[in-house]
Amino acid sequence: MSGEGHRAVPDASSAVRRWGPRLLSVAVVVALLAGVVVGVTLTAPSFARAVGLPVTLLGGETADPPEPSTPPIRLAAVGADAPVPTQAGLAAVLDARAAALGDLTGAVLDPATGTALWSRRPNDPQVPASVTKLLTSSAALLRLDPTMRLTTSVVAGPTPDTVVLVGGGDPTLSSLPAGRQTVYPDAARLDDLVAAVNASRAGQPPVTRVLVDVSHYENGGGNGVAPGWDPTDVASGFVAPIVPVMLDGGRSDPTVLDVPRTATPASDAARELGARLSPGGAAPTVAVGSAPPNAPVLGQVQSPPVTELVRTALQNSDNVLAEALGREVARAVGEPTTFDGAARAVTRVLGEANIDTTGVVLADTSGLSVNDRVPATALSGVLAPAAAPTGTDPRTAALRPLLDGLPVAGGGGTLADRYVAGTPSADGRGWVRAKTGTLTAANALAGVVDTADGRTLVFSFMSNGVDPGTARPRLDALAAALHDCGCR
Repeated sequence: MSGEGHRAVPDASSAVRRWGPRLLSVAVVVALLAGVVVGVTLTAPSFARAVGLPVTLLGGETADPPEPSTPPIRLAAVGADAPVPTQAGLAAVLDARAAALGDLTGAVLDPATGTALWSRRPNDPQVPASVTKLLTSSAALLRLDPTMRLTTSVVAGPTPDTVVLVGGGDPTLSSLPAGRQTVYPDAARLDDLVAAVNASRAGQPPVTRVLVDVSHYENGGGNGVAPGWDPTDVASGFVAPIVPVMLDGGRSDPTVLDVPRTATPASDAARELGARLSPGGAAPTVAVGSAPPNAPVLGQVQSPPVTELVRTALQNSDNVLAEALGREVARAVGEPTTFDGAARAVTRVLGEANIDTTGVVLADTSGLSVNDRVPATALSGVLAPAAAPTGTDPRTAALRPLLDGLPVAGGGGTLADRYVAGTPSADGRGWVRAKTGTLTAANALAGVVDTADGRTLVFSFMSNGVDPGTARPRLDALAAALHDCGCR
């Protein structure tokens, strides 16, 4: 499960998995061991040398280590000269599989040329679920400074015994002590904020009241819950009410992705701050309030940079973080920091970048709302420039981090437990990188994959009207089929 919505089947492991470079290391070792199994004759000492171990570990004479050398580079960007699948070849492979996916829309593009190679009603809007985060993340990468960080502050209150917790839009601030991993990598720590406040208030009266300033977001008459969200989403652990300050995304357990969330995240954060500022004393009272003008800053902590927030939002399909990014885009373009304002801002930024948003209707920026509608063309519209060869599209430099955030089939994020050996999608393991989307009757998969001939393709598939238990493995097999074939 990964924050993707009210759904019948969990989307992935609730544990945070960031394998990344380890995959290559494991693959190298497995390949070497496989070489021995299939008949490469190595004595114990020579095998040890082959894998870089001291020969004494496996028996044999001791020898001087070899001279150091610079290993050749084996990993490089995929070029644009590999054979391109034909439309007929792709149709032969995909059409039969697509028939079992109900109301399926989709598109397959060659990002090197922008050519559409396969499509199925690509302009028809569907309920997108969490692939909406591709649009939000793209708008954030296009419009925000990639080094920008979200700041949570504590300032002096209107009386000497009062402090004000000022939200700056960071939902990743963690209640855990340093050294304990949360679902948010490199999150700022409440303990660091408390230490700074205590140092600034040395000699001042004890804190008896904490105000929490949530003016960074405009409430817009709402309660932090978007139209089209299921009333049980907060209790189910998929989201918390959207406010500009909270601890660990409002989770009851900061180390688990989908656990029950608090319905009062801002007040809870202020209450925890007060408790840590007054250990052993009476708990300070908590209320919503505004920071006095030009109040002295007592302490500040900052989130990871925008590029890392985007990566985490995509990897974990984190709804709260996606909504926070949407509001920062809204702030950057002068829209209200509400659900409607963020939705308009995301669509506007994409349109200004010449990404076709015809048919896009958003009620939120996470995809949790069943009121969202997105055509496959919009998803391909952000993925194609992200995957284009360097120098061919001016948008590529900004959008390339989108690919780094995509979960890897069988490797991490919301695809960690999919593409299992022995299933029809197994051949896509490690090759498919895609954003998932899952609601009760809406399933999606959109990302990139290399064909058997080494050509990088962009794909976007959305299936409405089929339950997740049926649709997800078939979507996985559809993407894996793109890897299996040269399709010429």
